[in-house]
Amino acid sequence: MNLPDLKEARKRTNKEILVKTNDYIVKENLKELGLGKKYYIKTYGCQMNVHDSENIKAILEDMSFEETDKFEDADLILLNTCAIRENAHNKVFGFLGRVKHLKEKKPHIISGICGCMAQEENVVQKIKDKYKWVDIIFGTHNIYNLPNILFNSMTRKEQEIEVFSIEGDVLENLPVKRDSKYKAWVNIMYGCDKFCTYCIVPYTRGKQRSRMPAYIIEEVKKLMQDGYKEVTLLGQNVNAYGKDLNIDYKMGDLLRDVAKTGIPRIRFMTSHPWDFDDDMIKVISEYKNIMPYIHLPLQSGSDRILKLMGRRYTKDKYLKLYDKLKRSIPGVAITTDIIVGFPGETEEDFEDTLEVVRKCQYDSAFTFIFSPREGTPAALMNDDVTKEEKDKRLYRLNELVNEYANINNQKYLGKKVKVLIEGIGEKGNLFGYTETMKLVNVDGDKSYIGEIVDVQITDIKTWSLDGKIVK
Repeated sequence: MNLPDLKEARKRTNKEILVKTNDYIVKENLKELGLGKKYYIKTYGCQMNVHDSENIKAILEDMSFEETDKFEDADLILLNTCAIRENAHNKVFGFLGRVKHLKEKKPHIISGICGCMAQEENVVQKIKDKYKWVDIIFGTHNIYNLPNILFNSMTRKEQEIEVFSIEGDVLENLPVKRDSKYKAWVNIMYGCDKFCTYCIVPYTRGKQRSRMPAYIIEEVKKLMQDGYKEVTLLGQNVNAYGKDLNIDYKMGDLLRDVAKTGIPRIRFMTSHPWDFDDDMIKVISEYKNIMPYIHLPLQSGSDRILKLMGRRYTKDKYLKLYDKLKRSIPGVAITTDIIVGFPGETEEDFEDTLEVVRKCQYDSAFTFIFSPREGTPAALMNDDVTKEEKDKRLYRLNELVNEYANINNQKYLGKKVKVLIEGIGEKGNLFGYTETMKLVNVDGDKSYIGEIVDVQITDIKTWSLDGKIVK
């Protein structure tokens, strides 16, 4: 049994980051462990978690498990969890109640938790003490060992907890079962060393560690050969890519080399304003297959709050970067993240945030009320903003964000845009995304799925566009 330790997870040393290509092995006696059994995975949180679930699915299918989209039919239920906000915690524990009820009817079911919540001390202790029927718990550093974790749980018939609070290495041989045949997530780095005071990610994901460029380029080329039209380069802070490598190679270099593969569409997330350099901007503006869409988290427009958050930039520096992006990248769409009600946030601080939103007029924003994460510095700060005031500020912020989202969408009315058609929506129409990440609903034949087509925009909504395919 290995339990998480936040103090250990915070440590950063000069230990060499190893590139491991042989750690994932499914022993012969485990290749049919799941024969005749079905698995169900529920994923919470960011794109990194989504991609981790793609790895987990492939590992389980290497063990002969078969996927089901109904958890009631599953023999193995895994929750791949997020630790960013309290709301994510509540959803997981709420779903665990449903799993417990199912296990009372079907005692043979194996249930487990993985992902970022599994890296938190308090969460694992709570599950260990009060959710003894949860069979396996594993973290973000040892997905590759899932076959052995499952085998141990099934043979020992006791709770199996294997979570490591370590800086981490880079694994290069994990299999993947991708959710899409046209768009793919590609990890370019893992972990984070920024330690923003409110954020648990550096503790749950480990030290910043970049994949070597050759592995990334090879993966993109293989995806292109398999017919993929779009890749999204993933990392907790992609702009810092390469800073931990012993070579002179940064994010701008990687973007340039990925663009040269010729894959039609390239995106990346998430950016930290601190590391967004001029070379990145230059490369994005030069290559048409790097999409003119940037997610640039603000978090707060108040210099005082930004300092308390440990964000290491000021409002002025952020706005100068924003203006440079708008000037340099034709037609770029910019979205953001904003936290309201951070401990000590005054009305004046909040007005500073609204001022930045008015200046930037974002295409959209992900807005949140501050959620304290146990073990982070912000959780110890005096939170003197009432819930009522936080709710009011979030409402005011969202009204402004929605107004600018609608204004930005109105600019597309009557225009012809390129859309990657991804599938069929709930209402039976096709849907896809523009180069600037606008959701478009289109009437058309399903033969267009997986193709980049010209679409004439015919109607505008706050969060989506309607259009017709132009042949």
